[in-house]
Amino acid sequence: MPALRAVPAAGTIPWRVVDGELQVLLVHRPRYDDWSWAKGKLDPGEEAAVAAARETHEESAHTVRLGRPLPEARYQIFDRDHTYATKEVSYWAATVTDATGTLVNEIDEIAWLGPTEAHNRLDYARDQDQLLALVAMHRAGELDTWPLIIVRHATALPRSKWAQKDWLRPLDARGRARAQALVPLLAAYGPLRVVSSSSTRCRDTLAPYARATATQVKLREALTEEKFEKTPKKAIALVDKEIRRGKPAAICTHRPLLPALLERLRDHGATPDVRALYDEAAANGMEKGELIVAHVSGTGQAARIVAAERYAP
Repeated sequence: MPALRAVPAAGTIPWRVVDGELQVLLVHRPRYDDWSWAKGKLDPGEEAAVAAARETHEESAHTVRLGRPLPEARYQIFDRDHTYATKEVSYWAATVTDATGTLVNEIDEIAWLGPTEAHNRLDYARDQDQLLALVAMHRAGELDTWPLIIVRHATALPRSKWAQKDWLRPLDARGRARAQALVPLLAAYGPLRVVSSSSTRCRDTLAPYARATATQVKLREALTEEKFEKTPKKAIALVDKEIRRGKPAAICTHRPLLPALLERLRDHGATPDVRALYDEAAANGMEKGELIVAHVSGTGQAARIVAAERYAP
């Protein structure tokens, strides 16, 4: 019997702590009279992380910043085309950054509940896996995280076709398209600080996101190839500074700097999987326009990267 068609979807479990008690957000669908997590199908070509943030806003009227990935859910559905399929739902823990608007998209009620009450109200056993994982993260002190995102600049005009100084070399058409595509992906993780090499191709990789979010791109010469060749420690010190600051941030730089920066982040890896991801990226490189999201718990010397994700073009 052939495998069932896969239907990708994504969602979140927004969480908060009120008077020292953890709460999570559930949504109610009157069509099915069920309580579950905010989720929905991916649009064509859409990244799961983008869909998770979008669907959460559409179904709960809450804007969220994605945190740590949670266990996936897979289950059989009878789809709208009257065929059976396997729904594959990616989930993230999420923190609310804004809660305005009205309920839409077939949701008539939301509820913030403690873990026990949420467990009892959920209508599907498959939704309990995400709740149990989130509660375990909270108990371990590793649920409250902030993202530190490393971005390799998108594709630029070849050096052979550029007669001016290299740091002025701009993105090509493919690079500009990738820079635009990064806007919703970065927005799902909500970096508040946008830091870039002062080279044009790096600045312009993050510029569309900065414009969309009214954020200033902070240009740093230490992140350029030329400065790194002379004083590599300054780029590493810049990453250390962001870790001490502990605010959601995206950093865009060049291929020659990546091994040193990724190895620095590897030192903060909390699990073998996280360290392996940074080892592989440092050894084999990142594609142009690729980003790595580190979910960081704590700041400074106590900072621990408890999860990491890669997004290639």
